[in-house]
Amino acid sequence: MKQLVPREGGVLTGRTIAVLIEADYVEPELHYYERRFAEEGATVRWLTRLWGQDSLTFTGHEFGLPVTVDDDLEQVDDETLAGFDALIVPSGMVSDRLRYTEDPARLAPAVDLLRRAFGMPEVLKGVICHGLWLVSPIPEHVRGRRVTAHVNLLGDVRNMGAVYTDQDVVVDGDLVTARSADHCHLFARALIDLVAARSARRPRRWRRAG
Repeated sequence: MKQLVPREGGVLTGRTIAVLIEADYVEPELHYYERRFAEEGATVRWLTRLWGQDSLTFTGHEFGLPVTVDDDLEQVDDETLAGFDALIVPSGMVSDRLRYTEDPARLAPAVDLLRRAFGMPEVLKGVICHGLWLVSPIPEHVRGRRVTAHVNLLGDVRNMGAVYTDQDVVVDGDLVTARSADHCHLFARALIDLVAARSARRPRRWRRAG
């Protein structure tokens, strides 16, 4: 996916936001992140499962727009993951596609990546709308935590033991959730504010992009 040049001197200069992507992504949402985070100075990394390929091209949910991704989430080790200031699970069908596992005895690689991120409180976890589907195989990480989600996922939220909160955006420690893709601007604003507030406290050694 095209990498915009981050603005120099923004509040997120030197910071890295990772965003998961697959087919049936919501174009306006991901294009908003692409520009909004770069506007604040952050580097955005688009991650997917490449299945051994050098790159894969996906189409969007609303308009069928193609996007090519060459950053493999299976290559993200713990050191690289710890270098992300936030990991975003977007809306659309991205999370459902990424939670596919060919081995039912093992977590899908994207789910495992998210599981490892939950073990790193210095990495913000941003989950919007149907993105909570990616959390369903690891419900212990949201059990008892306040979240919001699309109304279609209320049963999923309750089955995971999370506490549904009727707000557009909910912040619970290092977990930020939002109701739908229509709220991506509010979601991004919350993440920008949180990353900026954490920047002064976060050791410089976590700033590597990958």
